[in-house]
Amino acid sequence: MTLTRQRFLAAAAAACLLPLPLASLAQGAYPSRPISLVVPTATGGTTDLSARMLAQPLGVALGQSLVVENKGGGNGAIAAAFVKRAEPDGYTLLMQYSGYHVITPAVSKTPLPWAQKDLRPVANVLSAPQIIVVRADLPVKTLADLVAYAKAHPGKLNYASSGNGSLQHVTGAMLEQQAGVQMVHVPYKGTGPALQDLLGGQVDLTFGTAPPFMPHIQAGKLRVLAVTGTSRLPSLPDVPSTAEAGFPKLDASSWFAVFAPAATPDAVVQKLAGEIGRVLNTPAFRKLAQDQGATADFQDPTQLAARVTADLARWSQLAKTARIEVD
Repeated sequence: MTLTRQRFLAAAAAACLLPLPLASLAQGAYPSRPISLVVPTATGGTTDLSARMLAQPLGVALGQSLVVENKGGGNGAIAAAFVKRAEPDGYTLLMQYSGYHVITPAVSKTPLPWAQKDLRPVANVLSAPQIIVVRADLPVKTLADLVAYAKAHPGKLNYASSGNGSLQHVTGAMLEQQAGVQMVHVPYKGTGPALQDLLGGQVDLTFGTAPPFMPHIQAGKLRVLAVTGTSRLPSLPDVPSTAEAGFPKLDASSWFAVFAPAATPDAVVQKLAGEIGRVLNTPAFRKLAQDQGATADFQDPTQLAARVTADLARWSQLAKTARIEVD
């Protein structure tokens, strides 16, 4: 385990020491045993960090441990299909990434082994804009520099993503389209492996939510050029938004939410949502999220379902316009 990861888990563990309602430990028969929280990526990315941030304090609130299980691959399809097939009893949950939930279905030519109807919204946990990050020795310091470099070296810049059809892939395509440049897309099985190759210099840049990149940015191993959207991040106050940098339409934010098998009972879903909401509302969790470059952003099952519907329509339209389609 790296020192960075040790520090992160220590901070997450501190969040679980918050005073939470004792009633949450005793109400009802659920849960009576550990809960599996399935992550559709390898370790190290924001989806994985989101699950680990939530698992410890939510376990305290429920009186049972939450065991994080990484099942990466297939642009999230392996994990989603696994949870879809699980017993709908509240003991197998999915920490889902919006890129897999609303972008992968929008860009996939072939049918996925899961559908929206197979997974029931429980609660949104975190929201985060993406940042544009380059290796420290790439001779660019601003987004304008990056665009100029890409135009001077067409097809030479490699950008990493967490997989074909991922939000990073779509964001890279958006930048190419809006800036009129050509780059080479290099897909990985999750943000963690992409980050390692970026640090190693095998790729030039990537797009992603801030949490896994922050320690390396602070250490000077990576350089962040911009935050996608219209606002700066409190954790990166000196980094301009893409709107400030001249690309107002380069707006790509992510969310990370808990889903359950479709037939999970209402009482279980409501209990989970209620406890997640209480955890997210604690000062320690909110600060931990902000320190990682994200926002604690609770949405109940109804609100999350509406967000899914709206985002799926948005990204489907963008995929059509940008002609992004993957097998």
